[in-house]
Formats: sequence, structure tokens, C-alpha cells
Amino acid sequence: MLLELNVKDIALIRRASVEFSQGLNILTGETGAGKSIVIGSIGLVLGAKAKSDIIREGADHASIELIISADDPELVSRLSALSVSPTEEGTIIISRKIGRQRSISRINDETVTLSTLKAVTALLIDIYGQHEHQTLLEPKRHLEILDAYCGETTRSLREEVKEAFHRCRELSARCRDFSMNEEERIREMDLAAYELREIEEAAIKPGEEEELSARYRRMSHGREIAGELGRAYGLLTEHPIGEALSAVSRAAEFDQGLTGIRDQLLDAESILSGAAGDIRRFLEELDMDEESFRETEERLDLIRSLMAKYGKTEEAIEDYRVKKEERLRELTDYEETRARLEEELSREEEKLSALCGKLTEARRSAAGRLTEAVERELLDLGFDSVSFTMSFQDKQPGEDGADEVCFMTALNPGEKEKPLQEVASGGELSRVMLAVKTVLAETDRTPTLIFDEIDTGISGRTAQKVAEKLDIIARRHQVICITHLPQIASMADQHFVISKSEQEGRNVTSIEALSPEESLLELGRLLGGAEITETVMENAAEMKRLAGEEKKMHKKKAEKRDEIR
Repeated sequence: MLLELNVKDIALIRRASVEFSQGLNILTGETGAGKSIVIGSIGLVLGAKAKSDIIREGADHASIELIISADDPELVSRLSALSVSPTEEGTIIISRKIGRQRSISRINDETVTLSTLKAVTALLIDIYGQHEHQTLLEPKRHLEILDAYCGETTRSLREEVKEAFHRCRELSARCRDFSMNEEERIREMDLAAYELREIEEAAIKPGEEEELSARYRRMSHGREIAGELGRAYGLLTEHPIGEALSAVSRAAEFDQGLTGIRDQLLDAESILSGAAGDIRRFLEELDMDEESFRETEERLDLIRSLMAKYGKTEEAIEDYRVKKEERLRELTDYEETRARLEEELSREEEKLSALCGKLTEARRSAAGRLTEAVERELLDLGFDSVSFTMSFQDKQPGEDGADEVCFMTALNPGEKEKPLQEVASGGELSRVMLAVKTVLAETDRTPTLIFDEIDTGISGRTAQKVAEKLDIIARRHQVICITHLPQIASMADQHFVISKSEQEGRNVTSIEALSPEESLLELGRLLGGAEITETVMENAAEMKRLAGEEKKMHKKKAEKRDEIR
């Protein structure tokens, strides 16, 4: 779960640190206080596009840091597959530094790409923004929701379908390679034979290019090397260390305390003499032969020209040779190879079709359970009469199977079922998404769910039901929710207030965790607006008491379900 959020120099936030708790974390505040900045900051760490104008005026850069606990073995395993491991304390620290020109993302102090950042954080946090319910207008999202509900029961089958599809696509591409006339086949065979002959005649050895490069560099600078080494040899042979050794040796005859210095000079003389001998031998063996230099240069040019055509290393050239040799064999046995590939493609297409059929069957079974569960939640969220089902249409097999699905619904009495995107308003879509999230809470493995003003466009009894749904979800996930409704705020396990004040002539947004007494006052503000009377505070206390009873009931139900499992 998300343990801590640290924000610095983002928009109106100079510096803020928030420690979240398990369960339902509620954030409230006046309109314009900066609630969206807090969620936006988390979104930036998750990989959202960052604009330079998000940096607080006067600052060089902005930074956001998330400290997340990761102790679930399955989650740790999935993170490990992305080469990410928790620290010794069992936490993952994710940060993003946003500059005027570029941004840098880090996971546990290791710089990562934006794609890696998104892949990792997708396992940890899911943000449901103010307009995310609009994604329900996209039918492709409906299939994602169904597969998320299926979870582990169809995971291996979906993987098999994906692998079979890619295998069919690969074989299909290879079959197209054999859709050529005789003239094209002979031309490709001639080219393949020429390339093979060129590579084989060169007979390049592993590491040869590196060895020749070093030799060429040495030979091309032979005169400079000889001059410098000759100078070094002269300095070493003329060095007066021998005289110093003789002087110290004579003195040591009268004072044994000088034997250590004498031994050091002996070692130094030995080292310098050895170096001088090595330089002399190197000079004697230095190859200054013009013919040898020309041969080295020509050989190096040949190898590099082959690398430019067939691969950047000797190993890559050899791989190219092996593949080209196989291709030449296939072209030589053209008809037999084409027939074999077409037969293999046919078998794989049959396999893909059978796997897609199994997946469709599993999905249809799960779709019935999913839509029934969502329908119950929708009735509980204030719809007087609702029908919610899922339609299936066949499509060409792809990596996600052969199903096109669509949620069908009638949200009012007497209406015929139509695709969800044709009948639902914005407020209705928001409740549908919450119903879906509630149902998925049992199978969703994402530890932290964030809801940004999910209560837009609702009030009264519906608001109370939304609050109850959020509390139910918070039994299995950490939930962070921005709201302006007292019904939802009353359910908080931890309550934060976001406020804006003037400091040194500038507006500054701050976030503060509230005590139970302060939370009650904030609840009174949400209920009473500008004037918080004694009656308002009594209502706030009653709302908090009823919310506490509701939370206890949800807890008992959750514990009972766990016992049954």
C-alpha cells in the first residue's frame, strides 16, 4: 500500500508530506484548495505526461516521491519479473524529478524509463479520475473488465491464445515469403549464394576485428611510440638511483637502522631496471614494416565492410551466415518448404481456433456472473430498475481471442437493452464504474485504488450507498478518495483536509491529517457550509456514529466471508 507521499514545488504546493493508512483515506477541502493537485502529483509519479508549467513559480524543478510497502509474495514475484525488488524494509521508493527541459524517474534510486515506470506502478496503484468512467464508452474496455474479473481462471488460456496467434502470424509471414515466381526465386538464391561466399571466403575469426584495430593503431603511430619509448628508456638508464643506493648502502654499514631504506632503494632499482628492459625489448620487436601495415589495413577494411553489411560483430555476421544458409536451403527445396509451411500454418490456425473457442466459453460463463453481480450493485446504488448483460460477437482471432463484447443495459423501467455507451449519462456511468470496481475488488490484485471525486453529480441516498461501496472496497484494498460529500467523508478511516492559505504574498496549498475531533469539525463544514451551528454539529456527530456502525457491519461480513473461504 501507499505509505507516504512527498511533494515539493508542484503548482501551489511548496512542500507537503502525507502518511496514508490502511483502509479508507478521505481527502476534503474547499473548492480551489488544490485537491486535484494532490492526485495529479501521484499521477505524475505513475508516468502521466509532465508539463514544465506544473513547476512552482520560482523553483528550478519539482519532485514527487512515493514510498510503497510491498509484502505480498505474488506482488513481489510480479515486480521481480520487471527487475524490481523491495528494499530490506520491504518498501519500494518511486520518485520523479521534473525539470524545465526533461524529467527523471527512479525506482529505489535507480533511473528507469517511462515505460518501465508505468509497468511497475500499474501493479501498485490504480487511479480512477474524474472522467475515467468515460472509458466505459469504449467497447474494448469491456473485454478488459471481463478478463480482469476472470483473473487467474483464464490467465493461462489467454496466454496460450496470445502465443498461438503470434505463431500463426509468424508462419503467415513466412508463407508470404514463398509467394514468388521462378525468376524472383532464382534472383534471391543468387544473392544468398553471393553473400554466403563473401562471408565464407573472409573466414573471420572471433575477436579478430578488435585485435586488428589495436595492431593498426599501434603500427600507424609507430614513429611516435618509438620516439616516446626511446626517451623513456634514456631517462630510466640514466637515473641516479644506483648512486643513491650505493651511498645508502655505505652508510648502513655504520647504522643498521638504514637497512629499510636500502631495501626500498634495491626494490626501486629492480623495478626500474625491469621496466627499462621491457621497453628495450618492445622497441626491438616494434613492427615498422610497411608491407605488414598495408596488409593489416586491408584486412581491417574488409572485416569492417562485412560488418557494415551483415552485422556489427563477428558473432552477428556468423548468425547472418547461418540464417542465409537456411534460407538458401529453403529456396532450393522451394515447393517442399512451401507445402510444409502451409501445412504447419493450417495446424496452428486450427489450434488457435480451438483455444479461442475454449476462451469464449470461459468468458461467457464468467460474463453471466459478472453482469449479475454488477446489476445487484447498481440496484443498491439507487437505480429503481436496471438490466445489465453482456453481448458477444465473433471476430477474426487475435492475440486477445475471437470475442467482441459489449455491456448492454436498460437503466430505466420499460426501456429495451442497448449498448451502455448509447444510454448512460455521465452521472450514471460514474455509478456503473463504481459498481464494476466493487465487483472487481474481490479479484483485483492492485493494492491501492485512488478515486478522484467519484461523487460528482450524486447526492442523498445514492451518496450514502457510494460511501458504503467505498468502505467495502477498502476492506481488501487501500482506498484514497477525494470527496465533497459528508456521507462519504464520514466513512473515513483516516481523514485529511487540503487547504489554501497566503504565505509571503503567495497562495500555498497544504495537506493536514485530522484528529477525530478535527474530522468531525470538517464534517460539520461539509454539512453546514459557511455557518456551522450546534445543530449542524449534532448532525455531523450522528452521521459519524451511523457510519461507524455501518463500518462494523461491513467488517463482520468480510470476516465471515474469509472464514467460509
